[in-house]
Amino acid sequence: MFNISIGIMAYNEESNIGLLLHSILKQSFTHGALKEIIVVASGCTDRTEEITRSFMRKDKRIKLIVQKLREGKASAINQFLSAASSEILILESGDTIPEDDTLNKLIAPFNDSHIGMTGAHPVPINPKDTFIGFTVNLLWSLHHNIALTTPKLGELVAFRNFVRTIPSDSAVDEASIEAIVREEGYELCYVSNAIVINKGPDTIRDFIRQRRRIAAGHKHLLLTNNYRVSTSDPFKILKILLREHSWKIRGTIWMLCAIALEMTGRFLGLYDFYIRKKNPYIWDIAFSTKRLKE
Repeated sequence: MFNISIGIMAYNEESNIGLLLHSILKQSFTHGALKEIIVVASGCTDRTEEITRSFMRKDKRIKLIVQKLREGKASAINQFLSAASSEILILESGDTIPEDDTLNKLIAPFNDSHIGMTGAHPVPINPKDTFIGFTVNLLWSLHHNIALTTPKLGELVAFRNFVRTIPSDSAVDEASIEAIVREEGYELCYVSNAIVINKGPDTIRDFIRQRRRIAAGHKHLLLTNNYRVSTSDPFKILKILLREHSWKIRGTIWMLCAIALEMTGRFLGLYDFYIRKKNPYIWDIAFSTKRLKE
C-alpha cells in the first residue's frame, strides 16, 4: 500500500475545481491510501481559493498553497513537489475530471518496481460533429494509439516521489517529468483504462495557440534535456492515420484540414522558439478548454 499525494495546479478554475475535488474524494483506493490533496492556486482572480477553502473545512487532507503571482505551471508544480510527502505523487490538471476508479488504476502499476511514472487516458468531451471537435478528438485518439506502444503521458500522471524539481521554464511539465523518470532508469506506463475527462479548444484560434505553445515547449525540452516525446514523430502519426481513418468524404476533408492546423501550430512553435527566442512557460490561456460543464 502506497501513501498518495495529489497535486492540482489551478489558475482561475472556479468552474471546475469543486467538481474535481468532489470527484477525487469519491475515488476508492485498493493499492494505496490518499494522504493529502494539495491545490496550488497561482495568481487566481476568481473564486478558486474560496471554493478550495470550503472543501478544506470538510476534509483536513485538502491543503491550499497560494502563489500571489502567476509564475507558470512548472513553478506551481515545484511548490507541490516541495510540500508533498507521500511515496506516490499524482499530478492532475485543474481543468480535468477523473472517472471513478481512475486514480486507483493509475497507482496499480507501481507494484512493479521498474515503473517510475504512469499516465491516464485523456478523453475529450468535445462533440465530433463539428470540425474543431473532430480535430480535438482526432488528436487525442492519435496520442492514445501512440501511447499504447510508446507511452506519452499527460493531463493526469502519477510518479514515484524522487522528482525534487522540474525546470521552472518548462512549458511541457509532464514531458519534463517523463525525461527525469527515464533518466533515472525507470519505465513509463500508459494506463489506457484509467480515463480522465478533459476539454479541447472550441475555436481554431485556441487550438493553434495551444499547439503552438506545446511545439515550442517540446523543442526546448529536446535541446535542454535531449528528450523527445513519442508524439513528436510525424511518421508514427502518419502510420496510425493511414491505418485508422475511415476515408469517408467529409472525414477525409476534415482530417486534411486538421493536419494543416497541426502543422501550422508546430511551425509557429518553431518560429517562436528559433526566431522570437520565446519559450512560453507562462502561456496565454485557451479559455474554451476550461468549460467542462456548462
